[in-house]
Amino acid sequence: MSLPRCALLWARLPAGRQACHGAAVCSALRAHTGPFPRALGRIPAIACSSSSASGGSKAPNTSLFVPLTVKPQGPSADGDVGAELTRPLDKSEYEVKKILDKFYKRKEIQKLSSDYGLDARLFHQAFISFRNYIMQSHSLDVDIHIILNDICFSAAHVDDLFPFFLRHAKQIFPVLECKDDLRKISDLRIPPNWYPEARAIHRKIIFHSGPTNSGKTYHAIQKYLSAKSGVYCGPLKLLAHEIFEKSNAAGVPCDLVTGEERVTVDPDGKQAAHVACTVEMCSVTTPYEVAVIDEIQMIKDPARGWAWTRALLGLCAEEIHLCGESAAIDLVTELMYTTGEDVEVRTYKRLTPISVLDHALESLDNLRPGDCIVCFSKNDIYSVSRQIEIRGLESAVIYGSLPPGTKLAQAKKFNDPDDPCKILVATDAIGMGLNLSIRRIIFYSLMKPSINEKGEKEIEPITTSQALQIAGRAGRFSSKFKEGEVTTMNREDLSLLKEILNRPVDPIKAAGLHPTAEQIEMFAYHLPDTTLSNLIDIFVDFSQVDGQYFVCNMDDFKFSAELIQHIPLSLRVRYVFCTAPINKKQPFVCSSLLQFARQYSRNEPLTFSWLRRYIKWPLLPPKNIKDLMDLEAVHDVLDLYLWLSYRFLDMFPDASLVRDLQKELDGIIQDGVHNITKLIKISETHKLLNLQNLSAESQSRLSGAAKSQSRRNRGPRAVGSKAAEPLGPDAEEKSLASRLVQQGLLTADMLKQLEREWMTQQTEQGKGRLETGTSLKGTRRKKKEPDSD
Repeated sequence: MSLPRCALLWARLPAGRQACHGAAVCSALRAHTGPFPRALGRIPAIACSSSSASGGSKAPNTSLFVPLTVKPQGPSADGDVGAELTRPLDKSEYEVKKILDKFYKRKEIQKLSSDYGLDARLFHQAFISFRNYIMQSHSLDVDIHIILNDICFSAAHVDDLFPFFLRHAKQIFPVLECKDDLRKISDLRIPPNWYPEARAIHRKIIFHSGPTNSGKTYHAIQKYLSAKSGVYCGPLKLLAHEIFEKSNAAGVPCDLVTGEERVTVDPDGKQAAHVACTVEMCSVTTPYEVAVIDEIQMIKDPARGWAWTRALLGLCAEEIHLCGESAAIDLVTELMYTTGEDVEVRTYKRLTPISVLDHALESLDNLRPGDCIVCFSKNDIYSVSRQIEIRGLESAVIYGSLPPGTKLAQAKKFNDPDDPCKILVATDAIGMGLNLSIRRIIFYSLMKPSINEKGEKEIEPITTSQALQIAGRAGRFSSKFKEGEVTTMNREDLSLLKEILNRPVDPIKAAGLHPTAEQIEMFAYHLPDTTLSNLIDIFVDFSQVDGQYFVCNMDDFKFSAELIQHIPLSLRVRYVFCTAPINKKQPFVCSSLLQFARQYSRNEPLTFSWLRRYIKWPLLPPKNIKDLMDLEAVHDVLDLYLWLSYRFLDMFPDASLVRDLQKELDGIIQDGVHNITKLIKISETHKLLNLQNLSAESQSRLSGAAKSQSRRNRGPRAVGSKAAEPLGPDAEEKSLASRLVQQGLLTADMLKQLEREWMTQQTEQGKGRLETGTSLKGTRRKKKEPDSD
């Protein structure tokens, strides 16, 4: 029987007989359209096929599954075939809606949905979408139309809707269709197998263990310099630069590779046999005789640990020398056991003695040449520097966001015996990467902001590892001070410092891992309509790791992914942009990443002239702290350009010109930091900072806990690229405007603009009142427009 003939006969049947002949019509339709995705009998038969759906792995976090939109069907060019074969459906609450509600409430359906991965939340979302699709579609697919019609006439069971519901659920939640494939892609167990080149050779692993200033790195570098070829992997650009310069000074040609810079010593551009690089940039396919991985304990770092894991497992070197804390020995030994490689441990002791003093500094009047005050916030840096300057002393300043050139210049100034600068004020940025001639380390506070494994900010006492790393900078072997001293600013903190330093360092339990671009691309193949940020969430949730590993925190990656989500980019390009290192607390840097991605998507090269206009070059020397921080943000933007220029050479073509520009900017920042106390003084005068000069008596009355809480309250609250301001003790007595300025929520320029707008508004309102007279009706003010504020 032909399909048109079948449809014609069906249409002529009375309504009561249509239901009786449903099976015959369905048989005729199957011959033309194929089998319907109907239930195999009833619920028990369907359940038999659901075993593969549930899987044997952990249940995924379904809150990460973002539903896609399935639009209702409009009018079909072929007409409503289902209605022609049966009859139009009554979509009122008395027929189709009643059937759907009955389907939703059946416990058997909910149980079966759960077997297919639809928990209560997904089941509800899928049903709402399914019901809207059916109720709002102009014409339904012929198979579901006939099923609904059969249910209306009791010729089918409401459970027969389940295959259609499941098909719809997999459309809005495509992850349900490919859970097993996604689990295989995100299986991060046995990471050593990711590096076949390294597994093809038997490597000798030597662990140089010891505290700061024990000579462990020196011995590893000597092996590196004497080898025919070698790679040094360091945690900082400064350290890579140092080894690069030492190697070439020793007559061993060495190249430099960092995220933002490539330097080849050969004038023809030929690669040298030795290379000094940041750990993220090391090659895991190039063969070397010797490799050095510095600060191996950072394999536990929540954000960057993956880079040390990759270097440890993947470097193709005959000998790998690891330098770091003894806390990493057990983990490294376990990891190397899985690769079949033994670990030789060489232990070193500190070369110069260091002692914890029995008295705190208590007052800046007690400072001596060679002292370094360690602070954990910029506001404390500014406050201490200003107070030192008031006492007629000169200090050098080093903190994390300063450009490397400025840090080196400040370190050189402090180390120079002929320079009047004898005091250093710094953050924990001095913990590695700088050679400093320090006699005594003074902890201004023991409370340090940190980011936990969940990406949450916490303020806790520094760890034993951090305290040892910082304290170890005193009395360096190569400095003029042959013995180091450590103490605190406040008497109440001294006992806590001794307790922290005497604790054993907790052994490192796990190494970091990170999904590769290839893994994310395979995820995107299965989930093409899912955002990159959501892909990362699902990947981390589906990932399986051995007990010796963890998946690194990817909040910064997700932040960048959400920032540029609306810009049309290929997945691989989007992934690269999201791995660019940026400080998400600096709005100008974030907006620059957005602008760079937008220019890239338009296929418009970011030329040197365009970049100069964008950053408004030339820039003036800083007049206050806010200006200095703005310049630091611009320096970070130039770093971002250089980082991208080595990934997209054609779209960021002027790297050499930008590098020259950055050096010029570095000089401007150096001058600003050299005069930082003047900038602080000007900022105080203009009420951009409110740094209180605490006397020794008031400081001694503060308990350690109270002072830590005080610093917590005046911690950084960056708005824009503006300075984060502390709250003074008399904040409650000050005006609202001054408090907002102190907290960084307003700047002086914004305050002046608000004042001008307020005066203009008051003037206009005054004119309005004069024009309307004194009558009640006339004096009634017109309601403000929403934008008037």
